[in-house]
Amino acid sequence: MLIRLHKYLADNGVASRRKCEEFIRRGLIKVNGKVVTEMGVKIDPEKDKIETAPEIKLHKQKLVYYALNKPVGYICSVTGPEEPKITELLKDIPERVFPVGRLDKLSSGLLILTNDGRFAYEMTHPKFEKEKEYVVKIREKITPEKLKIMRSSIYIHGKKTNPAKVEIQGPHLLRIILNEGRNRQIRRLCDKAELHIEKLKRIRIGNLLLGNLEPKEYRKLTRDELTIVLD
Repeated sequence: MLIRLHKYLADNGVASRRKCEEFIRRGLIKVNGKVVTEMGVKIDPEKDKIETAPEIKLHKQKLVYYALNKPVGYICSVTGPEEPKITELLKDIPERVFPVGRLDKLSSGLLILTNDGRFAYEMTHPKFEKEKEYVVKIREKITPEKLKIMRSSIYIHGKKTNPAKVEIQGPHLLRIILNEGRNRQIRRLCDKAELHIEKLKRIRIGNLLLGNLEPKEYRKLTRDELTIVLD
């Protein structure tokens, strides 16, 4: 998965994104042995070797991991439009964290936040196939024909998705499991099946459950939970 160089540096505790951009402009960052000064360069964390100049003092940051029950109405971006952001719910956290994956503004449920770029990569890259489970309330009655569509693959940005695991939990209720979590995949499937979503809630990531967290509540993940969520 390609990621912008300044974002990769910031996510790994080098400095803020703005400061990392300054380091790049000053020629203090090397990619595969070559100095990079252009903005917008993308790198592959698994393949590319990133080096920082000796004058950049790296402060080893404490890695933290939180589970949040995201409410409807909040966006997952940490910067951007003047809309309620999930970071507003985490004002008591001293570390600068970012969401692992996304839930759109109209969706709710389990969201992990961290300052660990490597952890985020392993949780979100499709090749790791981390399951994410959702409960979806639908306005219409779910027919066998519509269920078949929901279980099919679709194309998102030119790439074919893995089929979703979909089970009927009630006349208007679906349980959906994805192992990729591509951009708005569930909403796109529902559009294809001509189903209207009334509620979409994520209840599980990997082996980590939302549990009893109330909307807007968050808590630190335990060492044992970190182990099982990466299994």
